[in-house]
Amino acid sequence: MTLKLQQRVVAAAEAALARQHYVAPVEVLTALGWLATANVEDWRRGRFTPLARIMQVDEAKLRSAVGLLRDWAEGRGLTPSEIPYVAGTRDRRPLVFADEGNETVERAFRTHWVSPKLSEKKREQLEARQAKAPDLAVISPINDWTCATCGSPEQAGEFLFMEDDQPLCLSCADFDHLVFLPSGNAALSRRAKQESTLSVLVIRLNQRRKRYERQGILVEETALERAERQCLADEDVRARRRERDAQRRAAQDVEFQAAMAAEIRRLFPGCPADRAQAIAEHAGTRGSGRVGRSAAGRALDEGAVRLAVIASVRHLDTAYDDLLMSGVPRALARERIRADLDRVLARWEGHPAGR
Repeated sequence: MTLKLQQRVVAAAEAALARQHYVAPVEVLTALGWLATANVEDWRRGRFTPLARIMQVDEAKLRSAVGLLRDWAEGRGLTPSEIPYVAGTRDRRPLVFADEGNETVERAFRTHWVSPKLSEKKREQLEARQAKAPDLAVISPINDWTCATCGSPEQAGEFLFMEDDQPLCLSCADFDHLVFLPSGNAALSRRAKQESTLSVLVIRLNQRRKRYERQGILVEETALERAERQCLADEDVRARRRERDAQRRAAQDVEFQAAMAAEIRRLFPGCPADRAQAIAEHAGTRGSGRVGRSAAGRALDEGAVRLAVIASVRHLDTAYDDLLMSGVPRALARERIRADLDRVLARWEGHPAGR
């Protein structure tokens, strides 16, 4: 069990490091399937604490995973950085991980492991971003609900704000003076948020993906009006900029995908040229959220390129997708196809292929 757990922890950590240049214990536990992303988001927004309350694993296994992560990070020469977790509530209260209040345990969970390749300035920016509390958020509910303060379902409205694990309507939460701006216009949303003294994120749970998704923001009506005037004033300028940016991105994508295909062929000389190009195009598609579009992927980091190749082999050269469709859990499916995956990678690494 320890060896298998170690392999899973290392795989999750390597993927996180390639994607974002740091590794956080909470993200590794989520990748292991012990935490649901939606539950972590609820915890970050202060709906409950400690986080251990909803972990799907016993304490001994949890401590073992965190220890394995620390050993891997120290072996890779990563830099420890202690990041405080603050709730996305009005009082910005500190969040805790475990029930017993053990400071050693809390410090282990707060410790993020950062790539030593980052400059001091970028590391400071990363730490500031990580330590920032989540935005205040209201939920677009899926089910019927009743305000815990006024108790009137007729007055509840389309959004609820969770405070101390109790649902409040916008009036009772003192958000009823704000207006809803749906997502879709990035410039308008950004300017309205900047102009508004108070802004609140609107989210809704995607039950299929088991995560919250952004629906828009609540802002002051006068702030929205000012933002709309600003957008109208420079609409032509922004349209021309978008056109230039689109042309530049198209040229950059072709160059980047060609460079990535070449890097794949360098690392895996046995990979056919057309397959390397297909992997690069898939992983490097703009807006896809795939590893090729991560910061590490755009820098052609070796780890990120390997992850792109591994993902392609897993889906196209093994029975992985068939196992998932038959109901096999993702972690177990990956274990079952590991030998087939390793065989393909070994062949590609060791034997040049013709063009």
